[in-house]
Formats: sequence, C-alpha cells, structure tokens
Amino acid sequence: MASAPQNPALPLFYKDLIPLNSQQHSSWKTRSTDKATWLAGINSVPLTVEEFPQAQRNFPIIFTAGPDPIPLVLMGMNEGVNVFVDEDGTLKDPVYIPAYVRRYPFMLARLRQDAEELSLCIDPTSDLVGEMEDGQPLFTEDGQASDATTNMLKFCENFEIAGTKTAQFMAELTKHKLLMDGELNIDLGNGQPPFNYRGFQMIDENKLREVRGDVLRQWNQNGMLPLIYAHLFSLELVRDIFGRQASQGKVPNLPLQTSENA
Repeated sequence: MASAPQNPALPLFYKDLIPLNSQQHSSWKTRSTDKATWLAGINSVPLTVEEFPQAQRNFPIIFTAGPDPIPLVLMGMNEGVNVFVDEDGTLKDPVYIPAYVRRYPFMLARLRQDAEELSLCIDPTSDLVGEMEDGQPLFTEDGQASDATTNMLKFCENFEIAGTKTAQFMAELTKHKLLMDGELNIDLGNGQPPFNYRGFQMIDENKLREVRGDVLRQWNQNGMLPLIYAHLFSLELVRDIFGRQASQGKVPNLPLQTSENA
C-alpha cells in the first residue's frame, strides 16, 4: 500500500539532479507555483518528525516496511492515487504540505559518495527553474547567491537537520522494538469483504504500554512521546482518506454505486 517510491539513483520527484553554480546558471531564475504537478498521483510522501503535529491533522502517518524505516504521510490508499491533488497539481483543499514536497526542485546532496559536504542541487527538468522571463534570479550580476537561492539553501539545511532528528526518532523506536507490520481494514458494512491495506509499519500499542516508566518519562521530556501519539491518533484518518478516494471513484474493485454514496 505505502512504499517510498524511489529510483535507485534519484529520490522521489527528481528526474535529474545537478549542482547549482554561478557560472552555468548565471542567467537562471526560479519561480513559484500554486500547482504541485510533481505531487499528482503520489500517494505517500516522506515526513520529518517536526512535522508530525501539523501533518496528523490531515493525513495518516505510517512508517515504511523493512529495515531503516522512515515516516510517510498517506495522501491516498492506493499507489497512483492522491486524493488531495488534481492531475494538474491543483490542491483540492487547503492541507499541510510536507517540507519534502516544498523543497522541490532543490535539495542538498553529496556530489560524490565519499564527500562530506552537501551541495545545493536542482532538478533541471523542472519548469520551476531555468532560463525564463519571469521569476527570481538564482544569482546576482556579480555571481553571488541571490536572496531566493540563499533562502532555499537555508530551507534545505533545516530539512537536513530535521532529517537527522527523524533518524534518531526512528532509531529509538527500533531500539525498543515498537514497530510492527501494519494492517488497516475498512469494512463498508455492505456484506462485502473489507478492504485490507498492508505493506507498512505502525507502532504497536501493546508494546508501548510495556515500556518502562523511566523511558516514558525521558520520551515525555524530550518530546518524543507526543510524536508517538500524533502517529497513533492520525491513523483514525484512514477512513477519511478512503472515503475521499471512493467519492472520486478511485478505489479498485469498489462498485460505482457504492463510491457514489460514500
């Protein structure tokens, strides 16, 4: 149901990635948009722990299956379906947009695997950057980073910091073996078999109840405990996501008359 769609060479959304530099991109600009075309048809997006409080108001928060799990928000119950974004990238409703989405087409990346420093890179295939008439310059006339580039660099740096905190959060969950294979069942009460969704992980509430008091106290003090409950509470939104998908006629094997009444 929910996997982090990834090209072995490139992260989700990115079709190409090149380092930004003042010589090759001196005349390039970047523009803003109200249509996230790269998000259309994407049902799950990576999330940092700092975003849990905001994201849990709109989306279920789950974790990828397998080793090294990461948090995801569900924007659709089936791959290829995003119930919040039209095919042209228009948002259907005002909802929280994860930072992973908002940083595109920029990101910090290592130019070589053995490199320690991260460089600001762009996806040159995006129509949000390039040689264009409108937009904000990426560099000043004397080759310095513009305000737009500086602000995006800071945004990407903060995203990397949040990513480190997220990795620490996930390591703590793994250390205490709190993650279990998830299963979500939606019964429409029409006598038909329920819809089952698997292929992800979630926090095991039974194991959470068994965590020692001193550990829980530490988690409460460092802010981890509220994040755990943000994840658990967010799972209540699964039926809402399913209902949206049904009303849009995008639930596989759901009779049309049922989807119209959902």
